[in-house]
Amino acid sequence: MTKIESKEVEISKPAQELYTFLQDMNNFEQLLPEGRISEWTSDRTSCSFKVQGAATIGLQLDGGTPPGHLKLKATERSPFPFTLDVFMSETGGVTKAKQEFNADLNPFIKMMVEKPLKNLFDHIADRMKAIHG
Repeated sequence: MTKIESKEVEISKPAQELYTFLQDMNNFEQLLPEGRISEWTSDRTSCSFKVQGAATIGLQLDGGTPPGHLKLKATERSPFPFTLDVFMSETGGVTKAKQEFNADLNPFIKMMVEKPLKNLFDHIADRMKAIHG
């Protein structure tokens, strides 16, 4: 199993506010790198987009426990099955948030996607902080 974690960011908002924002997949586009995403489609529970120079990714909500854990999973549009968990913990009105990606990747695919995915998840963490922080 391949596990990739984003950096953890501190956001000066309650965890519930961030959870509510993330739970609407229409908002996810705001977290992605500008100019590197095309073919964006979304509704409240899922989204799909093409990453420049890479594959089309499909994500859909897959449960969680508000406000501390949001679960997302790959749709059939993704090149391989994976899960993406967002963990949030609030202390004194400040929320710490990070993402954890898990997929069963063969060594060749892992070598190709590990660094770009780590960079993408760190960018998403930075955008969560910029938008809410």
